[in-house]
Amino acid sequence: MIAETPPPDVETLLMRIDGGIGRLTLNRPNKLNALSPATMQEIIAACRWLAARGDLRVLLLDGAGRAFCGGFDLDAMREGRGRMDRNATDLGRQMIEALEAIPAITLSLVQGHCVGGGVLLALACDLCIAADDARFSIPEMELGIPLGWGGVPRLIRRVGPAVAMELVLDCTPFDAAQALAWRCINRVVPLAELDAAGAAWAQRLASRPLNALRSTKERFRVAADALCSGAGSELDADTLLAAYRDPETLAVQQRYIAVRLKAR
Repeated sequence: MIAETPPPDVETLLMRIDGGIGRLTLNRPNKLNALSPATMQEIIAACRWLAARGDLRVLLLDGAGRAFCGGFDLDAMREGRGRMDRNATDLGRQMIEALEAIPAITLSLVQGHCVGGGVLLALACDLCIAADDARFSIPEMELGIPLGWGGVPRLIRRVGPAVAMELVLDCTPFDAAQALAWRCINRVVPLAELDAAGAAWAQRLASRPLNALRSTKERFRVAADALCSGAGSELDADTLLAAYRDPETLAVQQRYIAVRLKAR
């Protein structure tokens, strides 16, 4: 790997670049690649480094093991209760925006569970392929917290306001076939073919001229923001912080976490 500056040190990610195609892998398979604060900080650092790579044409984002991402780390949530501050509640937004700021075309490969912030991470990519075993859910309201990290405008861009509101308020899980029907994702393939399908698509995209790829992505970014602006997403951190300090919310979280941890 050749770079003007060395890649950041990471413990919960795998990262490589070969021939203009990069791969960033969430690598906490024993935790279903859950997003701890440390992991989110590593993703931010990795994305900023990748964004500076002038030779990067396509980036694949995937998860090690049987899940793409199990959402925010429940252990970190339990251990951090009472110590949450605005910097912590803003990490997710910074992570999503760092991924979106990469000039290369980004392609997420989703298998197994894709939960909460994991859904936002997958959909922050320009394109998404899901395995036929993928199961998506946005359970924030079950935790008593509003969807943050700029998630509302991003979901509206993907599926429209009616479906987005239903998904957020009802926390209804949906499978890969439904995600495709809503055009939330681009393709569904058998689980055994997911990696090969992603690699083949990345190779086709990487064969395009670099300038055309980057200028086209930027044009789509501007058009999407005009359709439903993400301006003001930094204020989500304040609403999340207020929720984490709300007694009713804390009681709901304790019950939810107890049930989820028991089900492991």
